[in-house]
Order: sequence, then structure tokens, then C-alpha cells
Amino acid sequence: MKVLFMCTANSCRSILSEAMFNHMAPEGFEAISSGSFPKGQVLPRSLSTLQAAGISTEGLYSKGNDAFEVNPPDVVITVCDNAAGEACPVYFGSAVKAHWGLQDPSHVQGNEAQLDAAFKATLDIIAARCEAFFALPFANLNSDELKVELERIASMWEGTCSR
Repeated sequence: MKVLFMCTANSCRSILSEAMFNHMAPEGFEAISSGSFPKGQVLPRSLSTLQAAGISTEGLYSKGNDAFEVNPPDVVITVCDNAAGEACPVYFGSAVKAHWGLQDPSHVQGNEAQLDAAFKATLDIIAARCEAFFALPFANLNSDELKVELERIASMWEGTCSR
């Protein structure tokens, strides 16, 4: 199963999601990421946060949605925080779609420790959501049921991120 994590710049939240998902993924699962307006570079703090957690950053880069036209995903999960005034990207196609909104830790104001804590907290939410995702009984779920489960996973962390 291929999962596409999307946000606006593809430099932080979608990159963190791609890396964490792939770090935790059992055989047969793969994540990719993209942005509706890719920044063209991954934020250095995104990479250092992943490295501090022992997660590979190899092959991570900021890319647009056109990178996946030939090999479309099965599931698309947007991670933008549209409550913060962002334009949440839309992916049209037959993929199951869900929204796992995350506040952008790169917008946090503060000292280095506060910034590191914001990125780590975001990565922790992603890890918890990925763990819940991999616990789903995929063989017993149709597309509509999978969508319901993905939204349930997002709602488990509504107090920590905007939807």
C-alpha cells in the first residue's frame, strides 16, 4: 500500500510523516510525500529531528504532486493546518483521502530548545498516528471503512493539532 502525505511546502510535516511512516512500516507499505507549492528544500530542523530520533533521512527531498502521476498512491493524507490559514492541497483521484492536520512546528517562535520541542512533539503525534494506522485490519476494510478509520485516527489527537 502506497500512502502519500501532502502539505503545502513539503519541507516539514509531510517530510516528517513520510520518514516516520517508512521507519515504522511493515513490508508492503510505503510512504511518499509532496507539496502543493513545494519549497524545493527540506527544512534542516526537520532532518535533524529525524536524525535525533534515529530515523533515516536518505532520499528525502521537497517535491510537487506531479512526481506521482505515473504511480498514484492508494491513500492520500493531508497534514496541513488549514485552521492556520494555509491552503490545504487537494488530490483528485481514486485514492482514499483523509486529513491528519498538524500545526506547523516551523512557525513556533522561541529559543532552540522550544523549537526542538515543537518538532519533536509533531514527530510524536505522527508516530502515534502511524502506529494506529498499522494496527488497522486492512484485509477486512473496504475504502469507505478505511476512510472512517483514518478520520478516527486523526480525531484521537484533535486537541494537539488543528483540523
